[in-house]
Amino acid sequence: MTTRACACAPFQSWASFRLAPRRPPDRHVPTLAHLISLGALRGYVRVTTSDLGRRMSRSQQSASDHLRELERDGLIRRAVRGRSLSVLVTPAGHAAVLRMHETLRACLESAPSSLDLAGAIVSGSGEGRYYMSLPGYTRQFRARVGYVPFPGTLNVRLDAASAEAASRLDAARGTMIEGFSDGERTYGWVRCHAATVNGRVACELVRLERTHHEPSIVELVAPSSLRRRLRASDGSRVTISVAA
Repeated sequence: MTTRACACAPFQSWASFRLAPRRPPDRHVPTLAHLISLGALRGYVRVTTSDLGRRMSRSQQSASDHLRELERDGLIRRAVRGRSLSVLVTPAGHAAVLRMHETLRACLESAPSSLDLAGAIVSGSGEGRYYMSLPGYTRQFRARVGYVPFPGTLNVRLDAASAEAASRLDAARGTMIEGFSDGERTYGWVRCHAATVNGRVACELVRLERTHHEPSIVELVAPSSLRRRLRASDGSRVTISVAA
């Protein structure tokens, strides 16, 4: 009986294997970014664990433990003199922030240039006509949006999927119309987002600080009556493209 030589690669001892470097957890990045904003990339800066804890919504002890963890992972260096603490962000810490920056940039650049919504026109309570005629709003609309809106808003009840997508606007900047007081009562802010209806009529989708509408209803304003320009009535289907 003959035996065949094994064609497998010769065994390597465990000592010859090298694990890939462990990447720091993403949860470290906000703290590293804060330290960099204080100048800790250029040199040691003094920090207090109480201030860091407030920024992190953690206890002072938890913030202190967090800094030790960052040091243990090679992301910062600490210098303690008496009760004074100074911190330096290392090249590895800087690299962790840059990686997150590149990830976020890629995500934002690949995001759609517009947010497309769909729904049906519904009647409102008539409050929009009153509010859109107040001087405290009209002056700001003229200066910041470029026109005084037609008195009244066009209300659109969004489909379920569009209503969920529209919640993204809560984090969008938009054009802010500040709240104000007329001496008797105060009025909330209005945030405007440039949009088009049915691909042809320019308008603003407005988000209000104070509203009686349910979340699935959005309001649109324009220099002239949107109902007339769209030749639409209650129940008419419309599409809205909001600039992202």
